[in-house]
Amino acid sequence: MRFVQVKLFILLLLVCLPFSMMAQSYKQKNLDYINKYKDYAIESMNDYKIPASITLAQGILESGSGQSTLAKKGNNHFGIKCGRNWKGRKSYHDDDARGECFRNYRSAKESYDDHSIFLANGPRYAFLFDLDITDYKGWARGLKKAGYATDPSYANRLISLIEEYELYQYDSGASRGWFRVRKSKAAAEAENAPIIKHQVYLSNDLAYVVARRGDTFKTIGKEFDISWKKLVKYNDLHKSYTLTEGDIVYLRSKRKKASKQYKVYTVENGDSMHSISQKFGIKLKNLYKMNRKDPDFVPEVGDPLRLR
Repeated sequence: MRFVQVKLFILLLLVCLPFSMMAQSYKQKNLDYINKYKDYAIESMNDYKIPASITLAQGILESGSGQSTLAKKGNNHFGIKCGRNWKGRKSYHDDDARGECFRNYRSAKESYDDHSIFLANGPRYAFLFDLDITDYKGWARGLKKAGYATDPSYANRLISLIEEYELYQYDSGASRGWFRVRKSKAAAEAENAPIIKHQVYLSNDLAYVVARRGDTFKTIGKEFDISWKKLVKYNDLHKSYTLTEGDIVYLRSKRKKASKQYKVYTVENGDSMHSISQKFGIKLKNLYKMNRKDPDFVPEVGDPLRLR
């Protein structure tokens, strides 16, 4: 009996050992990455007020601790795609779709600088810079809300990395106002960039802008580096629709239901099913479905409509 128990123990040890070694290897890669690039992250924090903990966690997650193909071949540590305005080096890889265009850099430092500019100049991320520099949880959740990544668990994964490796320690200097007066070349470029036209707001955890006189899907799409055809689709409209002043324009796909505090809405004068879907950030087809209405249904004042 004792011999059998010993054999079982040895067998379990042989099975578990590789997993333990893999876990240690994974952790060591992350620690090596942090030691190698923490100075870049701190510099970004000092120049742009982006928490170093967030920058490092994103670098680890997006680049696989520097081991991804994008990082190895193109020095792209943050998974930033080309976008319409990118004039630099590029490569093509499968991501959300096949053969997507990604930015390539001459060095990891250049990637870190561009990541800072990308966030600082991105209107959809503007609200993040109102957060305290030590509020890494707010930043992580805000990045997810603004659409940096499609992974539903993106915010939690960033927070887990920050807490597991105590990356928040690199934000401590910033909390006491230790920002350098010197500006890096990247920071200077960001300051000289064109002024963003539209204020970005949040509804149902979705970024949106309010159309101004003369706006079109193409002009808004160009400003936010989003396909104008996607904007049309996100907002349940058709290609020939002409934007009018005051229209809500979502910068990403709306949700299937409203946020938790909005359960039922009473129709008011001037409301339509589309305007209600825009007001609460709900896909139009889901609003009809929740209320068991056909697409030709016209709501009347006083009608109660479910929002979730």
